[in-house]
Amino acid sequence: MKQSAGLLIYRVRENSIEVFLVHSGGPFWEGKDIAAWSIPKGEFEEDEDPLQAAIREFIEETSLEVPEGKPIRLTPVKQSAHKDVHAWVLKGDLDPAAIRSNTFEMEWPPGSGKQMLFPEVDKACWFSLNEARKKLHKGQVQLLDQLLDVLHVDSTSRRD
Repeated sequence: MKQSAGLLIYRVRENSIEVFLVHSGGPFWEGKDIAAWSIPKGEFEEDEDPLQAAIREFIEETSLEVPEGKPIRLTPVKQSAHKDVHAWVLKGDLDPAAIRSNTFEMEWPPGSGKQMLFPEVDKACWFSLNEARKKLHKGQVQLLDQLLDVLHVDSTSRRD
């Protein structure tokens, strides 16, 4: 079973909660929007501290500083049959235009023998909770409900 760790960064604007999400880079995700966004995250090894991995992956994928504060651990969620996602909540305000992602190399186009570099993350954005429910990979949507639980938001406000 693969495991990923990431940070769910949120802010409050005009009494609405917004979350900071990143869009996966590379040709597979190009042009995809619905269920194509994620919290900044990445895989970690069994002997690695998940929170430290979440911080490392956040920096690698965004080049931004991790907001100050004490991260609050959420219950891990299943992104797929093969991956569990461990996440921590932090409040902060980041500039999506300032991200600079690390890159990965892959053969493109397939079968061409040509290796190309792609950013791991090609963009970032703040989304309202309603927007985030549509944009997030399906397995990560549960993290939004956990965020609301952490913030003690009542159930009547959950679809803002």
